[in-house]
Amino acid sequence: MDKISLIVPCYNEEQALPFLYKEIVKLAEEMPEQEFEFIFINDGSKDRTLPLLKELQQSDDRVHYVSFSRNFGKEAGIYAGLREATGDYISLIDADLQDPPSLIKGMYETLKTEDYDCVATRRLDRKGEPPVRSFFAKQFYKLINSISDTEVVDGARDFRLMTRQMVDSILDMGEYNRFSKGIFGWVGFKTKWVAFENVERVAGETKWSFIGLFLYSLEGIIAFSTRPLLIASLFGILFCLIAFFMICVIIAKTLIWGDPVAGYPSLICAIFFMGGIQLFCLGILGQYLSKTYLETKKRPIYIVREKA
Repeated sequence: MDKISLIVPCYNEEQALPFLYKEIVKLAEEMPEQEFEFIFINDGSKDRTLPLLKELQQSDDRVHYVSFSRNFGKEAGIYAGLREATGDYISLIDADLQDPPSLIKGMYETLKTEDYDCVATRRLDRKGEPPVRSFFAKQFYKLINSISDTEVVDGARDFRLMTRQMVDSILDMGEYNRFSKGIFGWVGFKTKWVAFENVERVAGETKWSFIGLFLYSLEGIIAFSTRPLLIASLFGILFCLIAFFMICVIIAKTLIWGDPVAGYPSLICAIFFMGGIQLFCLGILGQYLSKTYLETKKRPIYIVREKA
């Protein structure tokens, strides 16, 4: 009998959890030949998420929970869930039911009958999202796939079912700064993509703000590409060549035509422009340096307050 582990990162999801639990219990009833465990990761929730998980755990021995000492972020929740999972097949799923649990049955059959290590999901569209967010999301996927050797599929969700072998490979990547969508692609293995239409949250509100998504995208770019460092270097070379050319032009104009060296406004604009380019390049270097600094500290990715 195969065992399937369902990992659910939770942050202030007390409204959505009853709906999710009902659906995953229904899924388990539809797959009686498989054993299930439900692993909930409480990521420092401030509502009644933890008491609700304790109630579910007391009434259903398939339910397990890990509660962090504070909010460490969804990436830490995913990593903790993968470490706790004991199943032969492991699935990540959000608590808001934007990831339909009913798809897991077909995903499992695919892994059992076809030569795949992972069945992952992607959205067909971004219906329900603000247009600005959708636009920048599409541009992010285009950018990261153009500068990184690791493919990140446009519209990819964390919702997927993986074999134990693939999960063990992911756990071997114990880096502090984590970007799971990139990690899933970096470890390789054969992945089948399943597309489905975007659905609204069953309850509660999204925890991702535009700024939060922007910072998360920077995390992914820095984690899986060094091209921005090359861009900074190219800027330096380009402006050195421009400066050399302009020096030659000024010398020629002065010696041949006797033009005085003037142009205070243009000089100030040039100074501000060059200063902006320098700060931009220093910012790129600073981002890589900060990530290196955090990695060298060897801090734990998360801290557990209690578990059951």
